[in-house]
Amino acid sequence: MAEQKQQPRKIMGGRGPMGGGPMGGMMGGGQKPKNFKKTFSTLIKYLSIYWKQFIAVIILATGSSVLSIQGPKILGRATTIISDGFRAKFTGGSEVSIDFEGVKDILIFLILLYVISAACSYIQGFIVTGIAQKVAYNMRRSISEKISRLPLKYFDTKTHGEVLSRITNDVDTVSNTLSQSLSQIITSAATLIGVLWMMFSINVVMTLISICILPLSLLFIMVVVKKSQKYFKNQQEYLGKVNGHIEEMYGGHIIVKAFNGEEKNIEVFDELNDSLYSSAWKSQFLSGLMMPMMNFIGNLGYVVVIIVGAWFAMKDAITIGNIQAFVQYVRTFTHPITQLAQISNVLQSTTAAAERVFEFLDETEESSESGKILEIDPKHDGEVEFKNVRFGYDADKIIINDFSSGIKSGQRVAIVGPTGAGKTTIVKLLMKFYEINNGEIFVDGVNINDFDRNELRKRFGMVLQDTWLFNGTIMENIRYGNTSATDEEVYKAADSAYADHFIRSLPDGYNMIINEESTNISQGEKQLLTIARAVLSNPKILILDEATSSVDTRTEQLIQKGMDNLMKGKTSFVIAHRLSTIKNSDLILVMNGGDIVEQGTHEQLLEKGEFYAKLYNSQFEEKAV
Repeated sequence: MAEQKQQPRKIMGGRGPMGGGPMGGMMGGGQKPKNFKKTFSTLIKYLSIYWKQFIAVIILATGSSVLSIQGPKILGRATTIISDGFRAKFTGGSEVSIDFEGVKDILIFLILLYVISAACSYIQGFIVTGIAQKVAYNMRRSISEKISRLPLKYFDTKTHGEVLSRITNDVDTVSNTLSQSLSQIITSAATLIGVLWMMFSINVVMTLISICILPLSLLFIMVVVKKSQKYFKNQQEYLGKVNGHIEEMYGGHIIVKAFNGEEKNIEVFDELNDSLYSSAWKSQFLSGLMMPMMNFIGNLGYVVVIIVGAWFAMKDAITIGNIQAFVQYVRTFTHPITQLAQISNVLQSTTAAAERVFEFLDETEESSESGKILEIDPKHDGEVEFKNVRFGYDADKIIINDFSSGIKSGQRVAIVGPTGAGKTTIVKLLMKFYEINNGEIFVDGVNINDFDRNELRKRFGMVLQDTWLFNGTIMENIRYGNTSATDEEVYKAADSAYADHFIRSLPDGYNMIINEESTNISQGEKQLLTIARAVLSNPKILILDEATSSVDTRTEQLIQKGMDNLMKGKTSFVIAHRLSTIKNSDLILVMNGGDIVEQGTHEQLLEKGEFYAKLYNSQFEEKAV
């Protein structure tokens, strides 16, 4: 916005488009939500539409865990059969007598058990992945729809990277956690309960001894999580800063090179990258201690169980096969605990990401105002009137104090004044991009507050100082002004804007693809295409905000001729700094400090010899100097 004073964007202060992405989300366990309970409750409601699938996942995950847990004990039976055969030999038998048929039956049953367990795990993984992707799809769709309903005021306070981060990184974090951690939570819980049950069914004393290592495991997990938490948070923060810095420097690489800023940028990058390295190294080191230490603690329990189990075996209180099964259960026992600890850490990061998404979706929207039906009096068609308009982007910083003016249908109105006078702001209020503080604005004799917002904006065609083209063909970019237009209408609009000649001279002509940055055509050519787009929309009221500021003198003259034909019969607002381009306007509104200080035709204002005359003559004085 030309008239609004924006805060300068800090290179190192914002979160870049890639900041806090899947990598940061999965590793950023230290980032806590502001309101965990509320966000988690909202997330549950968001997932509640898939309750049938969740029940199936719980059943399948539990079934898979229960079946796999049975394995060691069943395998222990085979071990017992074999050990009994050898024992018979050593206790006086003539030969080793092993029931191989029994062993074979056990192994076949065990294989079948594992196959069914794997099938349950595969199916529940398939369902969970589907749920996660559907949730991500719905979140992105909701965010995309939300963006179109948000007022421009919201985007004045947020960087593009911040908004983009919510639709990509935060949604990805939620999706990844659902697909990877949801089934792990169910499986780990079922495994932990199932393993304890099987251990108790084998030997109560040995189970109680094994449980004694649980407090030691939990204590270690709590210490590691607490120590690593701040490093994970710093890692995610500096990951965003590094990516944001790279994105900004790449986007402005021409300016960087022009001002020899490479060395300074490398210094800034090194500083950020060193901070990222330091926090990432510490967080990953502490996180990496988790499994070795849990294995060490598990091995302590393993040694104790072996000693106690051997003592029970010597007294024939337990079979060799059950000792083998119990040892396997002990080895498995600590894994679910570790997984649940890690998942609980990840859930904090996921809830924080979900909170950012829900905060965005809860932002105040523009009122829809749909359903308003108005009958427009033809005699007011194209008329615009401002009555005592007062406005400020911030309530305590008013920039339009008391603006009043009446524009008749078909008039060409120029709005001039120094930078910051409120020229562009007036136009944005006219299109209801912002709500005025006081006063009234009438379009076609009707207060704009009584219009359906979409119907109001259909009456306008706009060409801004900053051009916007998307990645697509030239034909598609022009047709954006009227998606139902035929090719012939597009050609005619381009010809009216004096863009047809240069388009046909380009490779592939109207089918040429404009790249993402629109760098494969010149700035002036981009402006011509946006003018053609406005021509195609065939509006009742035209708004040209510095529309010719980016073109050369010859092209400007061609555009002016085209505009003379285009603006016939239409109400037109022309904002221009080069006052020579608006001399033929029917009415010139001179603004300064948010108010109209003069109005009239070019000749009338020059004769008065006041503010406009000084402003007009200053451009020639500068040339003379």
